[in-house]
Amino acid sequence: MPQIDLKYGRNSIAFEYDDNVFDVLQTSAEIQPLTDLEIGEALDDPIDSAPLEEIVMPGESVLIVVPDATRQSGCGQIVNLLVRRLLANGSTPANINIIFATGIHRPVTADEINDLLTPFIAQRIRVLHHDASDPIKNFKIGETSGGIPVEVNWLLTEYDHVVLVGSVTFHYFAGFTGGRKLIVPGLASAKTISATHALAFNCETMDRREGVGAARLEGNPVHEAFVECTELIKPSFAVSTIVDGQGNITEVFCGDWKTSHRSACDEYYKRFSVGIAEKRPLVIASCGGYPLDINMIQAHKALDAATKACIDGGTIILLAECPDGLGRSDFLDWFDSDGSENLARRLCANYQVNGQTAWSLLRKTERFNVELLTDLTDEIVEKMRMKRISNLSSGSEAISKDGKGYIMPAASKIAVELVG
Repeated sequence: MPQIDLKYGRNSIAFEYDDNVFDVLQTSAEIQPLTDLEIGEALDDPIDSAPLEEIVMPGESVLIVVPDATRQSGCGQIVNLLVRRLLANGSTPANINIIFATGIHRPVTADEINDLLTPFIAQRIRVLHHDASDPIKNFKIGETSGGIPVEVNWLLTEYDHVVLVGSVTFHYFAGFTGGRKLIVPGLASAKTISATHALAFNCETMDRREGVGAARLEGNPVHEAFVECTELIKPSFAVSTIVDGQGNITEVFCGDWKTSHRSACDEYYKRFSVGIAEKRPLVIASCGGYPLDINMIQAHKALDAATKACIDGGTIILLAECPDGLGRSDFLDWFDSDGSENLARRLCANYQVNGQTAWSLLRKTERFNVELLTDLTDEIVEKMRMKRISNLSSGSEAISKDGKGYIMPAASKIAVELVG
């Protein structure tokens, strides 16, 4: 029988399966990582924009915005190339700073800075940090058409140029990651993050708002609010990458912050949407390893994808190491609720970003039997209404009982669509 290695944190777990019973849901085409030369060719021919060297004049200041440790983006390779180009064009290291778009995530550690940016950059270019809860660092620069106050890190207004560097994958309510998300929520205040994220939830229906979902941009109120906020900053240049399972860049789109990101989203959708003819009673899903399973809040994105392939009442086995725990110390408190309806009422009475993730997770554990292979404790897993397992043997038991199933080796990175 064939064997597949399912990523679990920085390691992997071998799973032997019957290919008459399981179908593997993944993209088939393997694309070679791009070389510096190939990325340089894209930077020379940007989308709807002049090259960066023609935008940034010697002596002008540049703030490069990059993702935090919860994202695979290949930003180290991109930032190295951008910085070298700027220096060759007459900029000095003192003119260039880098900031991590952490939103309400924890700060980036010193080791992660070296891993994400490479020691070459970390030792030469000043690295800055964001705190969404610091009222001194965040101030209002305007409002969205819906009246949401746009409060962002003051550094975004202190530089001649803001350059965005991020990656594109599916996002379960913003449609796609990257691009405008590096500004909001990445460098926004907690107040603005909460108000824009709240657009994903309809307190009249106690459910997701119309237009919200993975791979959806048109008519998505969350995406549209993020774009409005970013338009107030007007980034000078942007780079959006698509990376493989190892975090290597396989495609790059750069230029105008809005249209280059949209081009990356369109390409990602074509490559990573997987059609199925039927839902099945068992889905075994890996998040795709670190950092996609760095904590439960991030791992939930893989669970969301897995539900699209599973019948109601079926079993989902999720591999999520979660070395950083839940992702927020207050996340587990939401599961004191009797059920998702009660949690929704709490959420509408006092909206918090991670409360919506908790609601989404609880809705799934009410619809599906979710078994979690994880380093989280039994007590924590049970409170989230899941069952903690120590191996994948229960998968074979469920398959003999329930019938055919699917394996999703990198569930965080694909969107499953029912066709036919």
